[in-house]
Amino acid sequence: MAITIKSEREIELMRESCRLLSIVHKEMEEAIRPGMSTMDIDILGDSLIRKLGCIPNFKNYNGYPASICVSINDEVVHGIPNKRRILQEGDIVSLDAGLIYKGYHSDAARTHGVGQISDAARKLIDVTRQSFFEGIKMAKAGNHLHDISNAIDAFIKPYGYGIVTDLVGHGIGTNLHEDPQIPNFAQRKRGPKLRPGMTLAIEPMINMGRADVEWLSDDWTVVTEDGSWSAHYENTVLITDGEPEILTLY
Repeated sequence: MAITIKSEREIELMRESCRLLSIVHKEMEEAIRPGMSTMDIDILGDSLIRKLGCIPNFKNYNGYPASICVSINDEVVHGIPNKRRILQEGDIVSLDAGLIYKGYHSDAARTHGVGQISDAARKLIDVTRQSFFEGIKMAKAGNHLHDISNAIDAFIKPYGYGIVTDLVGHGIGTNLHEDPQIPNFAQRKRGPKLRPGMTLAIEPMINMGRADVEWLSDDWTVVTEDGSWSAHYENTVLITDGEPEILTLY
């Protein structure tokens, strides 16, 4: 496993890449409303990324046809934007986006409610988000990678939600996906030791029902097998000599 340790110059470029992505996410969040299509979100996100002088890193990545992954309700990740897919009052929508700034990638995901949503949907979103923050309490130099995984799992388990095991987080830098893989579920082995300069995309994907997922015929969209709703929360994180730095939160 070749985990890259970023230099000070690389960390500054990562910080800027992630800062710009946080702007994109904020503007997309503010635009969400019932009646808009998932294609509308993709067009907006793509335009924002390019106006900031960056490149959408998802576009054409392994053949993915859009710049923003837009996933509704039981869609876990990698939903393909479509002008006929319309957001409805009460839906939840997960937006996964990334960009390239001067050769350095950023990656972050958020799940939002569309208009007024149910208490159960709000709880799923909030718990998924908090599981990320529970995980990064362990994202400190000297700890091990799977300390993060185990903390996420331990927080989610009492809620009875399903933690997706088919998809995991990842390292990030000059490539969108780098070593190491970062599970969101408990591990027996400790994994590699965390060192300052590591940049990690940590991204719990949590289902209201069972953990099982399946891929649709488009070979991209991942949905829950039991039809339960799913939430996704992701940030790009820097391991430091002290507390972890969440690069995509501004």
